[in-house]
Amino acid sequence: MNFVTIGGVTVGFCILASTLVKWWPGTKALRSDPLRQLARLLPFLAAWCYGVLAVLSIGGLVGWLFDSWLWISSWLGDVALVWGVGGQGGTRASGVQYLPLTQPGAGVTLILTASMLAALKVSGRRDDLFMGMWCGLTLGTSAGVAGLAAVPLAQAVNWLGGTLYGAVV
Repeated sequence: MNFVTIGGVTVGFCILASTLVKWWPGTKALRSDPLRQLARLLPFLAAWCYGVLAVLSIGGLVGWLFDSWLWISSWLGDVALVWGVGGQGGTRASGVQYLPLTQPGAGVTLILTASMLAALKVSGRRDDLFMGMWCGLTLGTSAGVAGLAAVPLAQAVNWLGGTLYGAVV
């Protein structure tokens, strides 16, 4: 299991800032039709939530893929900090511990993985989905406010899995 570094969190915040700058419709448009404008962020937000959940997967192909992606993101961010602004790399920025997914929660995460793969294949918002996943996996395991979202998301997926599989079994 990998932990995110300050560089990885920096990558996540860069993705978030870039997404918000591209999304910003202007004050007039936001005031005239706020729901429509905010709805444009939904694909990014849904993918962000999925990225947080997927990086909590501690085993299997999904866990390995997202842990590798987290390691690469942390490495890229550390390189950018060291060579870009003269910072120090390798500083851990993750919280105390991952909240593990239960077996039913892991089943729901697998269902969400299949859904996300299908959405990436057919959606016109593919870039938002990809960037949301990337942002979620870097910020979702951090010790900051964004990392606090991992706990209720994991609990919700564990509850949903228990309810879904409990009704079937």
